[in-house]
Amino acid sequence: MLRTRRFIWLAFLPGLAFGQERDSTGKLLPIEEVVVTGQFRPTSLKNSVYKVRTLDQQYIQRRATTDMATLLNMELGIRFNNDLTLGESDIQLMGVSGQNVKVLIDGVPMIDRGSTKQSLSQIDINTIERIEIVEGPVSVMYGTDALAGVINIITQPTSTRKNKWGVTARVLEETVSSEYIPLTSEGRHNAHVGLSYLQDNWSFNWSGSRNNFGGFQGQSSGRALDWQPKDQWLTGGRIGYQTKKFNATYNINYANEDIYTPGAIGANYKYIDKNYLTDRLTQVLQSQWNVNDRFQINGSFSLQNYRRESVTRLFDLQTESSFLTTGEGEQDVSKFNQAFVRLNGVYQFNDELSLLAGLEFDQDKGSGARITAGADIYDMAAFLSAEYRPLSWILLRPGLRFIHNSIYNAPPAIPSFNAKLVFDQHWDLRMGYAMGFRAPGLRELYFTFHDSNHAIEGNTDLKAEHNHNFNASVNFHSRLGDRAYISSTLGSYYNHFINLITVGQHWDNPTVSTYLNIGKYKTIGATWENAVGYGNWTGRLGLGMIGRYNDLYSEHPGLGEFFWTPEANATLTRDFPKWDAHVNAYYKLYGKRPNFRITGSNDNMEVSEGFQQAYHQLDVSVGKRFFGALTLQLGVRNLTNTTNILNTTTEDTGAHAVNSTSIPVAYGRSAFFGLIYQY
Repeated sequence: MLRTRRFIWLAFLPGLAFGQERDSTGKLLPIEEVVVTGQFRPTSLKNSVYKVRTLDQQYIQRRATTDMATLLNMELGIRFNNDLTLGESDIQLMGVSGQNVKVLIDGVPMIDRGSTKQSLSQIDINTIERIEIVEGPVSVMYGTDALAGVINIITQPTSTRKNKWGVTARVLEETVSSEYIPLTSEGRHNAHVGLSYLQDNWSFNWSGSRNNFGGFQGQSSGRALDWQPKDQWLTGGRIGYQTKKFNATYNINYANEDIYTPGAIGANYKYIDKNYLTDRLTQVLQSQWNVNDRFQINGSFSLQNYRRESVTRLFDLQTESSFLTTGEGEQDVSKFNQAFVRLNGVYQFNDELSLLAGLEFDQDKGSGARITAGADIYDMAAFLSAEYRPLSWILLRPGLRFIHNSIYNAPPAIPSFNAKLVFDQHWDLRMGYAMGFRAPGLRELYFTFHDSNHAIEGNTDLKAEHNHNFNASVNFHSRLGDRAYISSTLGSYYNHFINLITVGQHWDNPTVSTYLNIGKYKTIGATWENAVGYGNWTGRLGLGMIGRYNDLYSEHPGLGEFFWTPEANATLTRDFPKWDAHVNAYYKLYGKRPNFRITGSNDNMEVSEGFQQAYHQLDVSVGKRFFGALTLQLGVRNLTNTTNILNTTTEDTGAHAVNSTSIPVAYGRSAFFGLIYQY
């Protein structure tokens, strides 16, 4: 009966799903995961027309981290680039940079300051129910930035029981390599508390967290650090109302972040410290009305306010004084505001045909010393999609999105077509074509910054990027008796990007950089993902090969059209139901990553092949539940003790990249200890 109630609840809470469950003997229970990203209605993972990768709450909790990069870095096709100057990371998905990856919270897009996805690092992991990842363009449903794929972060719902309080609390302590001081300063420290209450049709949630990272000195000396300290305060609340046919929720979340960069003491007994301060306020109102058994209306409205401040201060040890510096860009405030509205309806004509139609409005505004006055861009769109099942074993899904933008020449229509063929109860095939697009961001259109190291100007004449994506996957899944299952998915994809926005020389002044539509780019790849479960054992193994286009192929075909990088990941877990305990191991191999290398001067430039060194990481953890409500977690992260890797390529790694033969990927082997209380 419990399982039945949970499945009914799913129909009213888009985004809630759960991992595989077991009874008291460890026997696998036949419960399917339910996904919502890109769907007309919540749909079982097996029946989705898209290939969706899911990270359920059990996986998230067992990873025992409050850092999104650590949570996702073991996934196939995902990499993070670290900007040690700003203390930030950017994601890559299947060889494509983060500016083309759409980040959603409960289906609502998150605002970002620039091309990197800072929003991923400013989310309270303690409040996440699950994460759904769709690879390839989902632009018909979600619009701009969804060229490479979508990461939909789905937050936790309130308890389904009547008139019930819920309390959660968590403490997580982690060393940073060998550097650690309990509760504060060196190391990683997390404290979280959450409260929930449900009274009849009303629900109330509140949570608060503090994440503190003390930095990592590594090979630096004195006051300088390899990785910069970061302090975050996160809080949020939710009010919900639900009946059999209608539900509505209002969410408000606030994030405050301080990234601190201490400077080295110079010969004049002076040093310069920098702070990068962020305030993010997000408000979301969502509702769903089941008009009848065939017709459903959904709406989302959000307001987001993002403020980023740079503070630079000079300290004089001789005079014991300090003051704010006056250099250009050293004291800076940038503000970004977003208003977003989405309204869509789903009508099911019969068992064979369903239709989805929707409208969307998105307005972004920016202001600050580096942003040109009047930075304002809005986007209006209408989208239409259908699911048609001409035969019981064929599902077809065409889609169109029509766009009008106030600044750039958007493609007049974005098409997509997906199909799913079910051969029998074990085998199915997914195929798809989609055209994606990315609107130029406020930073690319209006950003202007000049100092001793930078000369960058925006370009309001940019066109939208777009790409053509082809993908296919063959899936096998079978349950072997009551205590075992096996699944395997072989997938492939091809992306061709047009009007790729890159940084180049200004047409009027070669000493100034600007953003230009001069790039083209391609990615091609294949993945093979496998999962097996027997009794209390669960194992996963993934293999991947990613090909990234050689930008200099036409001038230097000897390097090859694509640079190929292999990847592999594996997970092994063992549950001990008798002791209410589990053991977990997570492994990821990042293969050698070739690219071109440019040496010499402009008059005598030589191009050859370089590479980023292959590396791997291994995490292990154990967990034990006491008294039904308290969970103890222990583990070691990065057992391979990976820190920096050799780099001989010339790659665009951001405005704050330095000329170096190494790239930071982690800060070495670390141990963690955590306690979770759930009532």
